[in-house]
Amino acid sequence: MTQFAAQGPSRHRRDQNAPPQKPEGGYRARFPARRSYAALDLGTNNCRMLIARPDGDQFFIVDAFSRIVRLGEGLGASGRLSDAAMDRTVAALAVCADKLVRRNVHLARSVATEACRRAANGPEFVDRVYRETGIKLDVIAAEEEARLAVIGCHRLLEEGDGPALVFDIGGGSTELVIVDTSGDEPRTLDWLSVPWGVVSLAESEGADPNCLDQRLAAYERMRGRVLESFATFAARQKFDTSNLRLLGTSGTVTTLASVHLGLPSYDRKMIDGLVVPSESMRGISAKLSRSSLAERAKFACIGHERADLVVAGCAILEAILDIWPAPRVGVADRGIREGILRQLMQLGARA
Repeated sequence: MTQFAAQGPSRHRRDQNAPPQKPEGGYRARFPARRSYAALDLGTNNCRMLIARPDGDQFFIVDAFSRIVRLGEGLGASGRLSDAAMDRTVAALAVCADKLVRRNVHLARSVATEACRRAANGPEFVDRVYRETGIKLDVIAAEEEARLAVIGCHRLLEEGDGPALVFDIGGGSTELVIVDTSGDEPRTLDWLSVPWGVVSLAESEGADPNCLDQRLAAYERMRGRVLESFATFAARQKFDTSNLRLLGTSGTVTTLASVHLGLPSYDRKMIDGLVVPSESMRGISAKLSRSSLAERAKFACIGHERADLVVAGCAILEAILDIWPAPRVGVADRGIREGILRQLMQLGARA
């Protein structure tokens, strides 16, 4: 049974001189809609958190946090989380812990994914996070990661018949989920997780970034590596893929969608739910794969923080489109965190 932490770190960091909280059976029981819920997703590259309150069968966001921490930096070579990466991540999680207290969160869940799954010192890092921030990280399996992503974003799938493919290009892994959308809720038909994300795939290559020929050769190798990892999964799909609906939830697809629109800065309202022609996604990917690091950083929605990793994401996306050549790609700026929030609010409504 998955553990959920009521009040997050406030149980451990509350000032002893502060006035007592109202009892659970009083104020909160009478006004459950005012409860705040939190979902934290610690990935290989990003640390992201949402705090929300119920609004009918939806929810509205009252606070959010996102920081690139690169927890998995160097993990592929060493098999361990580096001291610098852990320090960066703990600093980000301390900010999240403060937000959980200030927002008086009723129920929270914090999950960690591929970097903590793979690292030999992952358990020690989880213990350190709990000691220093009060946040209890739940290192989830790849199957649950894929399921939460679908719960969080499936409502953005285009209308249509037949199965759909939801994909999540993360920092340390990529999840593919074939879903049946004929019922009220999506039903998973098949799924796959491979250990290639934007960090792990980028670190697998050592090409000279100043040489165009080497950049292009590295891009093709990355694309081929991902194609090979998807091959068995693709071969067992027997349905007609000519009208397959694709929905991507990740920094890669939201970044490329922003470039597609030519946005001067990232705008979630413009991106979440957007449908982009696949040829545009491929064209942008090809352009970025040819560009130098400095040229990629000039794109407003890429910048210096994403410039070195976005090409690996492009290689993964193109591999998906090579196998499933859908005419369009749906874009979701939602996923695991929203999936967690829906679960927490259902749990809170039953309490």
